[in-house]
Order: sequence, then C-alpha cells, then structure tokens
Amino acid sequence: MRILGLDYGARTVGIAISDGLQITAQGLEIVKRDRENKLRRTFVRIEELILEYGVEQLVLGFPKNMDNSIGERGEKTLAFKERLERRTGLPVVLWDERLTTVAADQAMTEAGIRFEKRKEYVDRIAAAIILQGYLDYCRNGGLNLQ
Repeated sequence: MRILGLDYGARTVGIAISDGLQITAQGLEIVKRDRENKLRRTFVRIEELILEYGVEQLVLGFPKNMDNSIGERGEKTLAFKERLERRTGLPVVLWDERLTTVAADQAMTEAGIRFEKRKEYVDRIAAAIILQGYLDYCRNGGLNLQ
C-alpha cells in the first residue's frame, strides 16, 4: 500500500508518495492553481496519482499555530480534507506540519539549491517531510498502517 502526502497551500499543493513498504517518502510534484478556491484541477490530479500509484491513504499537513490553536489556514485545510475524503473515498489523516517549510528550506540550503530556485521545490519537499514524519511515527509504534 502506498500513501500520498499533501502540503495544501493557498496557491499550491505539494505532493509526495511513499514507497511500497512505507519506509520512505519522495517528493513527487507541485500542483499550482491561479486562485485559492479553484480546486477542480487539483482534485483531478490527485485522483490521477491515486490511480497511478495504487494509493490507499492520504496524509494531509495540518497547519496549527505554535500555541496549538487552529487559525484560518487550519480551517481551510479541514474543509479541503472533507472534500478530499468525499472525492476520493480514501481516509485522510491530518499530520501536524508546523515548521515543515522551515525544515524544507534548511534541507535546500544544505543541498546547495540557490535561493531563487527554492520556491520551485519547497512545497514538494514540505510534503515529503510531512509524509516521512507520519511514516516514521507509524513505524515506531505510533499507528498500524495496515
């Protein structure tokens, strides 16, 4: 079983995929849209990837505030989660994504990616960090993935 990781943003969705053994997450792509509420093509692309990779579960980054409260972005993510579940019929797990963009930026710095090019990769890397955190948690006894 493969798992798709998603980093939902105002204009992009970063997408990552697990390997078949659910050990590693790899950044896959970034789906861009012109306006925040224009999600039809985003859902179509996610559904295509679900079929292509045989995905059975989705992990969605959940942006909480540092004080653990849920702000406007978190509310929009909850609405996106509900629509994802209805459209795909798959379970969607929310995963705390605090500081994933910072971690993605740090990883790109360490990899030598120039500042000007980072925007092209940050959401895909953030999705991989979200998914990898979930996979590590599950593998270390947090949850049973099967």
